[in-house]
Amino acid sequence: MNPPERDKYVDWLRALSLIVVVGWHWAFTILVWKPHGPEPTSPLGFTSGLWILTWLLQVLPLFFYVGGHVHLLSWHRARERGVGIGSFVWRRIRALALPALFLSGVWVAVGAAVTFTFEVDWMWRVVVLVLSPLWFLAVYLMLIALLPVALWLHQRYDVLALIWLGGAALVVDVLRFRYGVDGVGWLNMILVWGLAHQAGFFYDRIVTLPRRYDVALLWTGLFALFGLVYSGIYPGSMVGVPGDKWSNMAPPTFVIVALLLFQIGLVEVLRPAMERVLERPRWRRANDFINRYALALYLFHTTGMSIALGLSWWLFGTLGSTIPPDLRWWLERPIAIIGPLICTAPVIYLFGRRRTPVKQRQDENYSGV
Repeated sequence: MNPPERDKYVDWLRALSLIVVVGWHWAFTILVWKPHGPEPTSPLGFTSGLWILTWLLQVLPLFFYVGGHVHLLSWHRARERGVGIGSFVWRRIRALALPALFLSGVWVAVGAAVTFTFEVDWMWRVVVLVLSPLWFLAVYLMLIALLPVALWLHQRYDVLALIWLGGAALVVDVLRFRYGVDGVGWLNMILVWGLAHQAGFFYDRIVTLPRRYDVALLWTGLFALFGLVYSGIYPGSMVGVPGDKWSNMAPPTFVIVALLLFQIGLVEVLRPAMERVLERPRWRRANDFINRYALALYLFHTTGMSIALGLSWWLFGTLGSTIPPDLRWWLERPIAIIGPLICTAPVIYLFGRRRTPVKQRQDENYSGV
C-alpha cells in the first residue's frame, strides 16, 4: 500500500516560515560593537510604523500551528505501525535535540578556546548571540514532550482545550500587567505556544470549512490585533523592540493568540491560489528542497552569519552598523543576505546530505521540524 501523498501546502507553510525567520535575522539584525562586545538591535526601534510588518513576518505562531498538525498526523501513522507514544515522543525529541546539542557544544568549545587563548572576553557574547535562536527549538521540544497531555486534552475536550489555554493566557496577562506579578508571565511560554500547537490538531477541520469561515478567522484575528494593540496595554510589534516597556514575545502575550487567528485565516484564504502554484514542477522541487534542509537551515543560519561578519571584518575592516540605519543601509538589505547564505550553504550541505531524501521518508512524514 502506497503512503498517502504529502500535503504540499503544509510543506510550503513550514518552508516559508523558516525562510522568513532566517531572512529576518540575516537582513535586519543591526550589530553594534561596544566596549563589552557585540550588541544586536533592530531597525524597528528607529523606523516609525515599521512594526506593522511584524504582523506578517512574525511567523512562529504559524510554525507551531503547522507543527501541531504534523505531530498529530505522524502519531496516527506511528500508532498504526504499533509504535507506543513514549517511543514516538523520544524519537522526535532525539532527532531535534542531538543536532542542537552538537552545535551548542561546538560553539561552547570555540568560545572557550578563543577566550582563554586570546583573552577575548566578549567571545562569550558571540556564542550567546549565535545560539540564542535555539530558544524556539527548546520550546518546540517541550511541546513534543507534552504531546501525550495535548493528545489527551484533544481527545477528551476537543475545542474546549483551546478555549481553556487562551483563557489561561489572558489571565496570566491580567496578573502580569494589572497586578505586577511579572514572573507569572513565563507560564505563557507553555500556554500560548501550547495553544498554537494544539490548534494544529484542528488543521484538517479548518481546511474543510467553507471559505467564509476562513475570511471570518482572518478578520477576527485582525480586529483582535488592532483592539489589543491600540488599547495601550500591548506593544504593536510582534517581536521585541529596543525601548519598548515589554515584548509580546518574551514571554508571549495574549496578542500572539490574536496573531495566530489572523495568520491561520490568511493562509487558508490564500490556499487555493498557492496550491495551484505549488503544482508547478519548479515550485514543487523548490518546496521539497527547502524542506529537506529545513532543520540544518534553522540550526546553522546564525553560524553562517557569524562567519560572514568575521570575513567582512577581516577583509574590509567593517563589522558594525550605523545607528540609526540610513538609506544606504536599507538599499543594502538584499545584499546583506548573500554573505550569510554563501557561508551557511556549505554547512547545510554537509549536514543535509546525511539526511534521508524526502521521497524515501514518506512513511514517517515530516520527520525533524
